[in-house]
Amino acid sequence: MNMGTEVDHVKINYWLLPLSWIYGWVVCIRNQMFKWGILTSRSFDVPIISVGNLTVGGTGKTPHVEYLIHLLQDRMKVAVLSRGYKRKTKGYILADENATMPEIGDESYQIRKKFKDIYVAVDKKRTRGIDLLTTDSATNDVDVILLDDAFQHLYVEPGINILLVNYHRLTVYDKLLPAGRLREPKQGKARADIVIITKCPNNLRPLEYRMLIKMMNLYPYQSLYFTSMEYGKMTQLFGEKERNLEDINKDEQIMLLTGIASPKQMLSDLQEYTDAPITHLSFGDHHQFKPKDIRRINDTFAGMSSPKMIITTEKDAARLLFVEELSDEVKEHLYILPIHVRFMLEQEEEFNNKIISYVRKNSRNSILVKAKNDHKSQNSHHLGNGVGPISFGNN
Repeated sequence: MNMGTEVDHVKINYWLLPLSWIYGWVVCIRNQMFKWGILTSRSFDVPIISVGNLTVGGTGKTPHVEYLIHLLQDRMKVAVLSRGYKRKTKGYILADENATMPEIGDESYQIRKKFKDIYVAVDKKRTRGIDLLTTDSATNDVDVILLDDAFQHLYVEPGINILLVNYHRLTVYDKLLPAGRLREPKQGKARADIVIITKCPNNLRPLEYRMLIKMMNLYPYQSLYFTSMEYGKMTQLFGEKERNLEDINKDEQIMLLTGIASPKQMLSDLQEYTDAPITHLSFGDHHQFKPKDIRRINDTFAGMSSPKMIITTEKDAARLLFVEELSDEVKEHLYILPIHVRFMLEQEEEFNNKIISYVRKNSRNSILVKAKNDHKSQNSHHLGNGVGPISFGNN
C-alpha cells in the first residue's frame, strides 16, 4: 500500500493545532473523571452494542448498524437508540410510523422506514433512553439495544463496543479537532472490543492487510475486521422506477449528490460505470438543504447533457424528500443508491457468531439463554494483536 496516498486524504489545519491541544486536554480530563469515579458509567441488564468512531462522521455507522439489525431482527427484538442528530425536537421520542425526519433526525428516519419490526428511539441522554426502552410497556420486550454513535458516551457501559475507522482517513494520521477530525485522542481506541476498518477498496492485497494490522496496533483482547461497501438496486426518490448500476450507459452523465462526511469511495466506485466525468455536488455531513443549494442542484443538472441521472445516498434522500423546490426534471431523474456492508477475508461468519453469542448469553429472555446456539462462537481463534482469523489465500 502506498500509505502516502492515504495521508493525502487527511487534511490537517496545522495552524489550529494550539486549539486542538486545548480541546484534547479538556477531553482527557473528562475521560479521566470517569476513571476516578467522579463521573460514573452504568451497565444494564439488557445486551447493549455500541457502534461509533473516534472521528467526526465518515466511517459508515448507519450501514453497520443496519447490518446488525439484519443479523439480529429475526432472532430477537431489536431497538436502535441514537441522539437524533440535528433533529428539531428534544427529549426521548419513540418513533412510530408517522415519525418525520425533523422529529427524529435523518439517520433514525432512514432506519425507521427500512425496518418496520424494530424499535427506533432518540434521546440525547442515552441512560434515560435505555431505561425507558426497557421499562415502558410498549418496548419492554426488547432483547438487545444498538447504540448509534455512542463511542464517546461513557455514561453507558456497553457489552460490546464497536469502533469504526475509515480506510481513507486512518486515525493514525489524524489530529484532534479543530485541526483534524478526531473527537478524542487516538488512545481512546483501547475501549473498543471490536475495531472495523470500513470503506476498504475491494482490491486490497495481503501485504496491505498486514500493514493495516500493524498500523492499528491493537491489544490482544481486541478483534480487527475489514469491510467494504456493496451497492443495491437504485430506486427513484419521487417515483417507483428501479435501476441497477450495471444498466448505466457508458456515455451517461451522472451527478452524485451527497451530504455525507466521506463520499470518496462512493465517487470512485461509481466512476467505473461511466466514461463521462462524474459531476459531484458535495455538502457537509447531515447538511440541511437551503433554497440556494436547491437552485444550485437544479441549475447544475439542467446544464448537463442527456442521457443523465442523479444519484444520492439514503441518508441524503431522507432530507431531500422534504424539499419542495426541486425541479420536475431533477425529481424525475433522482435515484437513491442503498449501501450495504460486506465483510472481507471471509470474516463475516466469525463476526456474526461473536455478536449472536454475546446477545444470547446476556439476554434477559431465559428462552433465548437456554436456546440451542447454532451459531457457535469462534472467539478463541486469534492472531497476535487480537486480530481474528485472516486468510490471504484468495486475495
